[in-house]
Amino acid sequence: MIVFWHRRDLRIADNAGLYKALKMGGDVQPIFIFDTSILSELPKNDQRVLFIHREMERLKSEYNELGADLKVYHGEPLQIFRTILEEYAVTKVVTNRDYEPYALERDKTIFKLLEAKGIEFLGSKNHVIFEKNEVLKDDGSPYKVFTPYANKWKLLMKPFYLKPYPVKKYVNHLRKESTVTPMISLEEMGFENHKNVDFPERQVNSNIILSYHTTRDTPSVLGTTRMSLHLRFGTISIRELAKEAYKNEKYLNELIWRDFYQMIIYHFPDTVHKSFKPQYDVIPWENNEAHFQAWCEGKTGYPIVDAGMRELNQTGFMHNRVRMIVASFLTKHLLIDWRWGEAYFAEKLLDFELASNVGGWQWAASSGVDAQPYFRVFNPYTQQEKFDKELKYIKKWVPEYGTPTYPKPIVEHKTAREKAITTYKKALS
Repeated sequence: MIVFWHRRDLRIADNAGLYKALKMGGDVQPIFIFDTSILSELPKNDQRVLFIHREMERLKSEYNELGADLKVYHGEPLQIFRTILEEYAVTKVVTNRDYEPYALERDKTIFKLLEAKGIEFLGSKNHVIFEKNEVLKDDGSPYKVFTPYANKWKLLMKPFYLKPYPVKKYVNHLRKESTVTPMISLEEMGFENHKNVDFPERQVNSNIILSYHTTRDTPSVLGTTRMSLHLRFGTISIRELAKEAYKNEKYLNELIWRDFYQMIIYHFPDTVHKSFKPQYDVIPWENNEAHFQAWCEGKTGYPIVDAGMRELNQTGFMHNRVRMIVASFLTKHLLIDWRWGEAYFAEKLLDFELASNVGGWQWAASSGVDAQPYFRVFNPYTQQEKFDKELKYIKKWVPEYGTPTYPKPIVEHKTAREKAITTYKKALS
């Protein structure tokens, strides 16, 4: 029996690893593990767990329609695999590669367990177009600046990279199962089940992609595809989306940034906790807890910042332009360590993806790869004037704006900007 292990690829169609497993022939048993070492760190009302659970129910029923079953486990992956190996005569385990530090460590332990029993552990590239070592400089080293990386990415791109894997041709190689195993409930895993939560549609909106360059920066309109959640968990194929993205280069570049950050986190795993530019780790952050709390709650007295934080707290989503504004505000205006903001986003964002989150925060703090220079400090007022002139976004999320109940700014823009630049300059000199 061949085991196919679903992770961040919650679909059957155009699934590289599943295709590889099925093409080998023989009985292929798909599995998924609700990893307790990850779940134990999450709040009990975490909506990402709800999203994954719903998608597992959908995926399980799709396998059932094919006469097969998806076996869903709950526990620590190494222990789960020990149990599987006791129960079944497994010849191979196939999965799709993940490049985050925890995933690499987890996979090493599984590899050792399987290797000791003479079982192959095979991986496939699935959630990026180009992975870790496919887009490198001519000397074989990784790029640290986005534009030359993107140019090389586009140069290397050939139509076959976007070709979907024809999984359907081989679904008859799935292990046939007459009895369906019950699906573990959210409550059994210790999580709350919010039945009235709606998640973004899985359908790609071509019209949004076509107009993306003109609408992407306006937070009051639906000018972005909201596909990041589906990309994060692989409920949609990156190849399908990239094919659509060729209709708009601005949108394509966003997908290339995603590949870029996945490559960076693989080659520089320390950047999860340390500045990519080591000298930036000497910046004397103020880390004022009252200021941080005001930022978290959307009560800074800066309307565009507060609107973004309230949108995040209420929906698990924040518009990309606003993400840059709030991150710049925290790190520059308030001189709070980017790691505090990164951790808060990690807890709240439905589409949280470690590589992009760390990359985005280090970009805002000027400490990361190809980051904005330290003396560039977003002015929240000009950003508001430029991207929410009619206050549609602000009035939606900050209804008390313009009334006496709206808080006064916790810092003064000009003073905070000058202080940030002086602090950075002194620490870096």
